[in-house]
Amino acid sequence: MSDSPRLPPRRPWTMLERSLAAFGLSGRALVIAAPALWLTVFFLVPLFVVFGISLAVKQFGRPPYSPLLTTDEGTVQLTLHLSNYLRLLTDGLYVAAYLSSIRIALISTLITLLIGYPMAYAIARAPERWRNILLMLVILPFWTSFLLRVYALTGFMRGNGVINQVLGVFGIEPLVMMQTDFAVYVGIVYTYLPFMILPLYTNLVKLDGALLEASADLGSRPWQTFLSVTLPLSLPGIIAGSMLVFIPAIGEFVIPSLLGGPETLMIGRVLWDEFFQAANWPRAAAVAIAMLVVVVIPILLLQKAQDAIVEKGR
Repeated sequence: MSDSPRLPPRRPWTMLERSLAAFGLSGRALVIAAPALWLTVFFLVPLFVVFGISLAVKQFGRPPYSPLLTTDEGTVQLTLHLSNYLRLLTDGLYVAAYLSSIRIALISTLITLLIGYPMAYAIARAPERWRNILLMLVILPFWTSFLLRVYALTGFMRGNGVINQVLGVFGIEPLVMMQTDFAVYVGIVYTYLPFMILPLYTNLVKLDGALLEASADLGSRPWQTFLSVTLPLSLPGIIAGSMLVFIPAIGEFVIPSLLGGPETLMIGRVLWDEFFQAANWPRAAAVAIAMLVVVVIPILLLQKAQDAIVEKGR
């Protein structure tokens, strides 16, 4: 028998890395490739298609918009129309819809924050054996269809609904809640409240209790400790929750359609009307692209603020 030492067996990951290196790839590139391919196929490609349609004009036929590239006797011509975007800037309907959507989304986000922060704080400070149960109660509405939950709100807020029936027992006049902005706010806050609670809870549960004790030992009152310690440290969770609520709320369509009235103007309803009622695909595509720009700007601002907070914490 030979006394020469045995070489350790090659690990599968080492062999895989060498195989990838032969093609000029690394493990990191392979991991990034999957989400990059997903975003390319299901986001960038449809985005470019919609953007191309927005540069066309409406016409009768299939497809119901003019072609961008035309060929005539060997000549290829590219025709781009900016009339749809100019119409968005000059027509008061679209400007009012964008401003109304931003207003409703901002107010809904603020209300969601005011309701969700105490709930997230209470769950984070609850005994550990109760936290999972409380979180399950927060997530429980997601087990029901979104459309059914919105329909259920109509049963509470309509003229002969549950709320007005309870008020009638005490001799109070029925309230007009359906087809108002109030109903839209209630629907958005009720629907997106878990998206605010979960990021806040994740942030608050990691808060070091020793900091709160140190603040109390230095003579700070509970509200002073909250404003000087808890609130600044929870800003990343506030920003993350606000993004998760504001972004979908600004383009909401189902809630304004079922709970709002004719005066509740949001860009989601305008987009639906342009696409299905007016059959103006180019105008609808321009509305969608402009809405994407409107959403991206606050995302970049909030992301910049969040990065600044994280960098300051380091």
